[in-house]
Amino acid sequence: MNIAAIHPLPDSGSEGARLASRLNVPMVPIEIHRFPDGELRVTANLIAETSIIYGSLDHPSDKLLALLFAAEALRRQGARRLVLVAPYLCYMRQDTAFHAGEAISQKVVGELLAAAFDRVITVDAHLHRTKSIRDVFPGIESEDVSSMPAVAETLRGSGLAIATIVVGPDQESEAWVTDLAARLGLGHAVGHKARRGDRSVVITFDEASRLESRPILLIDDIVSTGGTLIACAKALVDAGVTTIDAVVTHALFAPELTTEFLRAGIRSVRSTCTVPHPSNAIALDAILAEALRVEVGP
Repeated sequence: MNIAAIHPLPDSGSEGARLASRLNVPMVPIEIHRFPDGELRVTANLIAETSIIYGSLDHPSDKLLALLFAAEALRRQGARRLVLVAPYLCYMRQDTAFHAGEAISQKVVGELLAAAFDRVITVDAHLHRTKSIRDVFPGIESEDVSSMPAVAETLRGSGLAIATIVVGPDQESEAWVTDLAARLGLGHAVGHKARRGDRSVVITFDEASRLESRPILLIDDIVSTGGTLIACAKALVDAGVTTIDAVVTHALFAPELTTEFLRAGIRSVRSTCTVPHPSNAIALDAILAEALRVEVGP
């Protein structure tokens, strides 16, 4: 039997194949059949002692069930170790009950996955009040891998001007912004965000004059409705910047929003491959392979 194998969910097949090739391990896709009433039949065939399930958890409802069913099938066939690689990890936003009666979905999903897997690896998890990814997954190994090394490696070859300022829309983005700016040897700035609803956001900058006549590299972790990115772009245009290019870790937005981004002054949007999306331009194979090296042997 093989030491390890990659088992991608159906919509993560190309990413799973690249990762399997880099690690030099076999790939056996997970098969999902949907019955007319919406129930799923999941098939996952064991060929290795360590089974690495790869799947981005955007549109998560069916995917979470598929993961649990695949884990059950592999365990029952004798898998000694189950590892989940979820480059985008769902339900991390709701880490507390903001209003009476709300479920804390981060806690529920964390406990579900911790009961099924021995290790979880994700990328730039959307954590706020939760201090560490280990607090999400009690009792198992877990890592939150930064995408910034891969982003920096891609951008180094793209002809960035030395005058470029790396900008984040709010304090939550500060860690990524400062990391990437240091890797690229560029200046950085972070805005202040006031949210007035899911789609209403206002961004301001303390030293807007410092941004005038400078090219901007705008960084955000998750773009869903696009409201934050558009508000930030408008504030940057008002500050007199020359160009705005955006890099997003998790591209959850509808592709047609690209037109709105252009209207707001963003000339390009590139995303990492955590979620399959037309804007994907930054592969994470190297950093994920490094995290998995211990699973596959020398």
